[in-house]
Amino acid sequence: MQAIGFVSLWTLSSLLCGHLANPGEREDVVKHAIKLHRGKGAVVTQRKQWVLESCRKLSGLLRQKNVVLNKLKNAIKAVEKDTGLSDEEKLFQVHTFEIFQKELNESENSVFQAIHGLQRALQGDYKDVVNMKESSRQRLEALREAAIKEEMEYVELLAAEKHQVEALKNMQHQNKSLSILDEILEDVRKAADRLEEEIEEHAFDDNKSVRGVNFEAVLRVEEDEANSKRNASKREVEDDLGLSMLIDSQNNQYILTKPRDSTIPRADHHFIKDIVTIGMLSLPCGWLCTTIGLPTMFGYIICGVLLGPSGLNSIKSIVQVETLGEFGVFFTLFLVGLEFSPERLRKVWKISLQGPCYMTVLMIAFGLLWGHLLQIRPTQSVFISTCLSLSSTPLVSRFLAGSVRGDKEGDIDYSSVLLGMLVMQDVQLGLFIAVMPTLIQAGASTYSSIVKEILRILILIGQILFSLAAVFLICLVIKTYLIGPYYRKLHTESKGNKEILILGISAFIFLMLTITELLDVSMELGCFLAGALISSQGHMVTEEIMSCIEPIRDFLAIIFFASIGLHVFPTFVIYELTVLLFLTLSVVIMKFVLAVLVLSVILPKSSQYIKWIVSAGLAQVSEFSFVLGSRARRAGIISREVYLLILSVTTLSLLLAPALWRAAIMKCVPRPERRSST
Repeated sequence: MQAIGFVSLWTLSSLLCGHLANPGEREDVVKHAIKLHRGKGAVVTQRKQWVLESCRKLSGLLRQKNVVLNKLKNAIKAVEKDTGLSDEEKLFQVHTFEIFQKELNESENSVFQAIHGLQRALQGDYKDVVNMKESSRQRLEALREAAIKEEMEYVELLAAEKHQVEALKNMQHQNKSLSILDEILEDVRKAADRLEEEIEEHAFDDNKSVRGVNFEAVLRVEEDEANSKRNASKREVEDDLGLSMLIDSQNNQYILTKPRDSTIPRADHHFIKDIVTIGMLSLPCGWLCTTIGLPTMFGYIICGVLLGPSGLNSIKSIVQVETLGEFGVFFTLFLVGLEFSPERLRKVWKISLQGPCYMTVLMIAFGLLWGHLLQIRPTQSVFISTCLSLSSTPLVSRFLAGSVRGDKEGDIDYSSVLLGMLVMQDVQLGLFIAVMPTLIQAGASTYSSIVKEILRILILIGQILFSLAAVFLICLVIKTYLIGPYYRKLHTESKGNKEILILGISAFIFLMLTITELLDVSMELGCFLAGALISSQGHMVTEEIMSCIEPIRDFLAIIFFASIGLHVFPTFVIYELTVLLFLTLSVVIMKFVLAVLVLSVILPKSSQYIKWIVSAGLAQVSEFSFVLGSRARRAGIISREVYLLILSVTTLSLLLAPALWRAAIMKCVPRPERRSST
């Protein structure tokens, strides 16, 4: 056994020489090493002679490397003593020698690391998958570190080359007289170089050693690979501008967010094409839905389905499209709040607070009951029930858009109750997102630690209630002292110029959503409160602002509903249509029945008739279940199958919502008060 280990070790040394030979010699060395390791194809004397020759080559290369290093050290000393060179030129030459020294040392280290890796592999058990995986992981880490070092060295060489070119230009300029224009351009060049050095952030060097940062291999993909010859010049320009796409080993795709050189303007042409395509296709889809009597929003969802992963797959910047679509939600809720005056809010605030809380508790209770019967984990049951308890605020807002709200004297307007409950559900959404990390930990906790987790959840609820109290206190201060003078100033400055008014209102919306976000409450609530505060200035103010903001809202809402369509998968729905229809009808009926029961308890007797309309508005699942579902799937709370079921049930419930809403309106609302949007 010792003889075999001795031969294996010498074989590793011979492979080292194979790394340094030409390709033909390397192949011969590898074949001979395999034969030696297996004990075939060579006599003992040939083995010893071959090993000695290989090690002699290795020793010669190492001696040559040491000689070169000594020469580099002497060259560095000579440069430092040379009085004819400027300090800048000395630094440049010394830096160049140091780069070459680093290259020699890194090459030697790479060779010995390869030897140790091979020795570790030979000593391992080929039947042990865990051991092989660990060896593969170590090799991958070593390759990543080597790639980073090589990248840094390449950047340094590029900088040295640039310095060399500049030094040559300076010598040429010194040998000839410059014109006034050349001198001006030379000064501008130096100023531009200083500007680039000042604004460069060195984000790579600053973050590579940060805790939690990992090195990964990525693919860099250029645009239109199939037409490489025709678009060669175009891709060269894009490569210089950094507009190509990166794909990691998990198939996540990345685009440029901040360039190294901030002096050159750039545009994400993928995102531009996506928005243009959505805008063009939304028109015929919206027309089609209008023709057959459906709300136009379903045409926009169909547009997203056709362009998304389940259709043509032409949308490249999915995250960016969804981000822009979020602004559609912000402006939609702002206009909802604009029609929702503080007087109406005071009238229904108790119902708006109690109704969603009771419904959520009942949904969770039913979810835990069914989960126990079907042997589903409690954390998964709680999550699914909470997702299904939420209703779509943008959808119902579109149902109520442009409505004539006439209610009987002393009665409660059903639109006020419905919108108030939906806004409270948005607050619950923020609370649930805050509690989700605790829910994840609770899923892996033992019984003894569940009490601690419940206490943590109660503390979080207390923090949210405190934040809500702070938000409403801020709103009271703004309504009393700030909103009136602010709007009058905007109105005065915006005469003949609507840009100031639109910008001022948008800034106020963003201020309110920032305040609620900082207080760990949902941003949607901040947008709603911004509209409610401005509506306190009177009907004329509301009409003026609505005429300016509505076109912006409509365009962004198209993007939002199209982004929902990106997550709809018709093939999955068709394959499991029977199961999905049963689940969707069960959820819709359950939510409708629970809403009727809750409203029967909390509504005054004179307003009991509106419980049917409000329940119909709540009997669907919010599109925010897409967001919650994706987070829960990444966290391991739900499986892939449950995630797809949630997406499909949500989509089908949104498709059924207009029919249920229209039926409730036809039955319960007198004809003059019916919505034209139905």
